[in-house]
This record gives sequence, C-alpha cells and structure tokens, in this order.
Amino acid sequence: MTEKIAFIGTGNMGLPMATNLIRAGFPVRAYNRTPARAASLAALGAEITTDITRVAEPGGMLITMISDDRALEEIAAGGAIDRLVPGGIHVSMSTVSPAAARKIAGRHEALGVHYLAAPVFGRPEAAAARRLWICVSGGSVARRRAAPVLGALGQQVFDFGEDPGAANVVKLAGNFLIGSALEAMSEALALAEKNGIDRNRVVELMGQTLFSCPVYQNYGRALVEERYSPAGFRLALALKDIDLVLGTAASSSTPMPLASLLHDRMISGVAKGRSDMDWSVIGLGIMENAGLR
Repeated sequence: MTEKIAFIGTGNMGLPMATNLIRAGFPVRAYNRTPARAASLAALGAEITTDITRVAEPGGMLITMISDDRALEEIAAGGAIDRLVPGGIHVSMSTVSPAAARKIAGRHEALGVHYLAAPVFGRPEAAAARRLWICVSGGSVARRRAAPVLGALGQQVFDFGEDPGAANVVKLAGNFLIGSALEAMSEALALAEKNGIDRNRVVELMGQTLFSCPVYQNYGRALVEERYSPAGFRLALALKDIDLVLGTAASSSTPMPLASLLHDRMISGVAKGRSDMDWSVIGLGIMENAGLR
C-alpha cells in the first residue's frame, strides 16, 4: 500500500520535495504556517490543511522540513505527533542539533512513535531535480519504512546507524566543510584580484583540476559573479548552523577554530543587513576587508 505522507514546511526546500513525492505517486497532505506557500501543491493533487494537528494520519508518516530546533520542538510538543499514535513515523529532514534530535526521539519513543533523522545536502534546485544526498539515523524499523519515500527525494541515502543524533552531526560537519570552502575560495580570489589576476580564470583552473567537485565549481562561479541573490541558503540559516556546529563541538570537547572564524564572518554579514542573502555573501565581506569593494 502506498504510504500517505503528511508534510510540514513547504519553504524553499520543502516545496520541491513535497512536489516530487506527489509526482512519485504518494498521497500528500501538507501544512505550512503561510498557506499560500503550499498552494501549488493543491494544483498537483495534494490536500492542504490549515490545522497542524490534523495533518498526519494515525500510524502514518510525517515529514518535517523546518528552520530550526525551536520549530521542531514546537511540532514535537504539539498535536501533530499525537496524531501519529500508534506506530507512526516522524521523518525529520531539517538541520537541527543532535541534542534536540535525541531528546525528541526519546519523547516519540515514549508515545510509541518512530523518529528518523534524515537531513539533506543540496540546494533547492537539487531538491527539485531529486538530486539530494540524504543522511539517515534512527531505529531500523523507521529506516526500512522510510526507504521508498526517501528514494523519491534524493539520489542516494547514507545510513549512520541507530543514534537519532548521528545524521545531524554528519549534516553539521558537511555544512562546516562547505562554509570553510567558501572562506578559502573567497580569500584566494581576493588574493588573485589584488595581484591583478582574473578571478574567472582562477575559478576555471581550480574547478577543473585540484578542486573538481560541485562545491568548488558551483560556489566558485557564484563568488566570481558575486551572485548573492536569490538565496539558495540564507546567511541567517547558515549562521544558525554554525552556531549548532560550535555547540556540538563544545559539548564533545572538540576544538574548531575555523568554525569560530566562520561564525564571526557570518555575524559581520548579518550586522550589515545581509541575513536574507545567500551565504556565499561572506565572500563580499572578505573583498571589503581587502579593499576591493
């Protein structure tokens, strides 16, 4: 029987994900705090509800794609999860702290609801193309049950075992690496420009040779073109994630000096009114520091 999906959070990432579930043949009932953001799903056959406590079915599957720990905590404490009893499953695809994931998983277990962490790597265009990379962790029952649904959303699923916080540690580590690449590329491009070298040529060389990978190719081009809007990943959300990185590092006694540098770089961007720009805008701050802009 086809799993009926309840979906909370149809923003930049959630909307294309829910769209792909509908196109894959899954019945979807969606909720968003701003109902207009889910309107396009109705045209595809989704049911839209304005009552978050009625979005899920008893024993069904709920997917959440929301902004932060607080939003996840509010959902976990509300009626949406109670509706999943008995035996339902909550698939949390947001970037949240491992500590929050573990705490919420414990609450779910006490109710008889499964919890699966399934954060994703990929921007909205990757979500639309079903090219997300998905990390999962949680109970084996939840992982098996969610597998066909996740297969309709991404190109590959990476399993990190039973600990419901593990996938979120991996997600934070990945975002830290991308942020570090942005910092390194921006500094290198500033160095090149200060010495009269064409930034385009530098990105072309690096993206085709030493750093032939999507992060350096795609973000390198965005940095050269100074393409900071529209945001694929807002600076404000990137700062939230780096805060989670630092919090997780502190709780596990892991020194991460580069994460501290990224935090300060992002705080500077937010202070300059760049919260809603793409996080690659940290490159603009680096150029400003070099007297280039």
